Amino acid sequence: MSTVKQLVERIVREESGQDMVEYALVLGVIAVAGLTALIALGPKVADLWNDANDGVPAVD
Repeated sequence: MSTVKQLVERIVREESGQDMVEYALVLGVIAVAGLTALIALGPKVADLWNDANDGVPAVD
């Protein structure tokens, strides 16, 4: 665990590390937005697939 702590401390001290932190924050925001979109659209997509499945005749 001390290795992770040392890495974080080095990133905070170095200016070039700030870019990496900014990219990580942007990636986090994009991930949250994507997850929110999936949660919001998930039921609608499931209904679409279920309707399509209901329209296909069953094969016995």
